[in-house]
Amino acid sequence: MSFTLKYKQINEKREIPRQNYTIKDLLDDLELSAQTMVSKQNGELVIEDTIIEEDDEIQLVQIIYGG
Repeated sequence: MSFTLKYKQINEKREIPRQNYTIKDLLDDLELSAQTMVSKQNGELVIEDTIIEEDDEIQLVQIIYGG
């Protein structure tokens, strides 16, 4: 089972490593903070507890802070 990951210049198919693999698991694997990322699953905003399913497109967008 696989999904597509889009993040910055990354646009690749990745295997789902285990059952109930979540956005949070993916962020942890990529060493990214959930506080600085917005996640989309198939074009819809999702929370980090969302489970990644086969053929999903997961897009990660970094939030830019400024003042």
